[in-house]
Amino acid sequence: MYRIIFILILLIILYFLLRSAFREFGNRQPQLLPKSKDQMVQDPVCRVFVPRGSAVIEVIGGQTYCFCSQGCAATFQKQMTG
Repeated sequence: MYRIIFILILLIILYFLLRSAFREFGNRQPQLLPKSKDQMVQDPVCRVFVPRGSAVIEVIGGQTYCFCSQGCAATFQKQMTG
């Protein structure tokens, strides 16, 4: 009898842990960009800083990235897929 109660308690705990893990996974939001167009953002490929207003902005894999040029954006996409 105690074994059944113990197993039920463990299953309930496991249920709540898995439920919270799936909720956290589902609530991921894209990286938020700075609000100001004058704020400097770093290109993830060549590490150059560019003003957000003149950056090439791409959404890749659900995240938003800023690049200094279309070439860097294409290079980054190739690195992510290959």
